Parts: sequence; structure tokens; C-alpha cells
Amino acid sequence: MLLRLVGRVGRRPTSFFPQHSSYRHITLIAHPFARRSSIENNYVDYVPQQSRRNVSVMRKSAFEDRIRRLIRNDIQYELDRSPRTKLIPNFKSFAVDERPGEQWIRLNKQFGEDEEIKVEVTMFRVSTPAEKEGSVTTENDLELYISMVIDIFKDEENGILEFVCNVWPDSIEIEKVFMRDQDGMTGKPYLGPPFNDLDDELQTSLYDFLEIRGINDELALFLHKCMQHKSKNEYIRWMESVESFVARNK
Repeated sequence: MLLRLVGRVGRRPTSFFPQHSSYRHITLIAHPFARRSSIENNYVDYVPQQSRRNVSVMRKSAFEDRIRRLIRNDIQYELDRSPRTKLIPNFKSFAVDERPGEQWIRLNKQFGEDEEIKVEVTMFRVSTPAEKEGSVTTENDLELYISMVIDIFKDEENGILEFVCNVWPDSIEIEKVFMRDQDGMTGKPYLGPPFNDLDDELQTSLYDFLEIRGINDELALFLHKCMQHKSKNEYIRWMESVESFVARNK
């Protein structure tokens, strides 16, 4: 009876684990330690990762604070030099639209009973003089100018007479004169010869044509002053928008 009982007890592991019982026994014993080791390793890994994350956040915040401080200093410097100003809404018979946030301004006027004039002017560009042998170009040789497009409308049945000009501080220079449809240009229409290739008398007459419409040297001087103010305003507006973006979600 005792032998039978011992025999039954001795066979019990075999009945639960028919094959490789010793391996299964080792697995059962080792498993709790394996889990604990895994947890400890994860904890060891977690601490440096969390620390690195904190350092990264602190470094990011320091960089952003430095950017904001530099921008605010630059804005204050510009305002100390001269306060921000608004463009006057009118110049003689032209209505002036500053177009905040854009790189150009627009002027409109009525001329006579059937003519509408629209003038669009870009921000400053830089002209460099023709290089001479042995000469070196310096900042004093550079000159600012403005690109200007003048559209003159008669009525819906006619096209638009368009002038493309350069505006210097004291004069207006015509580069192109051509006709186009009111719906815009399609394809590659003929835009006429270079303005300087036209007959001298015709060139003078076209300048007179603009002169009597108020597009003259006096307007050139006004536009340069406008663009000085607009360049400053747009620069400050740009810095404020960047500073606002960097400060977001702080």
C-alpha cells in the first residue's frame, strides 16, 4: 500500500508534465525572477529617459526665451529710432491703400469722366551700377528703386493700357507700354519693343501722358517715403508674428 502511494506521488509530476518535466520545473522557478529583473531593467532605463526628456524641454524653453528676447529687443530698437506710423490715406487725387502684411501698396483715382487709373507699387529693390574695370562696388554705390505697374481703364469694351515703370527717388522711368485684355493676358502676347527703342518724341509724349494724370516726379518722391514707412511697419509686423508663434503654448 505504501509503495502504491509512493508510486502515485512519484508519478504525479509526470502525469501533469508528460515530457521534459525538469525543464518545465526550472521555467516555473525562474519565471518570477525573470519578471522582476525585467521590471528593474525597465526602471533603470526609465530614469535616464525621463531625465533626458526634462533636459530637452528645459533646453527648448531656453532657446525659445532667447529668441523672444532678441526679437523684443530688435522691435524696441526700431521703435526708439522712429515710431510706427500709418500711411496717409490720400495723396492729391489718389486714394492710398497700404495693404498691411503684403509687399505692395495700391493707389486709385478717377481721371475725367470715363477713365480709371490703378497704380500698384512693390517694396524696395536694390540697383547696382554697371561694373567698371578696376572699380569696387560699395554700399554708397547702391540705389533703391521701386517697381510700379500703372493700369488705365476706359470702359468694359476696351482693353487696358499698361505701363511698367521703375520709380527712382526723384523720377519715373518707363520700361514697357502695352495693351492687354481686362481679363488678363493669355499665352504670350506681343508687348511692344523696349521703351528706349521708341522714337524720342513718342517717348516724351508718353511721359506727358502720365504727367497730366498725376504720375510724375512728385509722386515718385511720395512713393519712396511711403515705402520707407511700409518697410519698417512690415518688418516690425513680421517680428511680432514670429515672437507670437514662438511664445504659443508656453
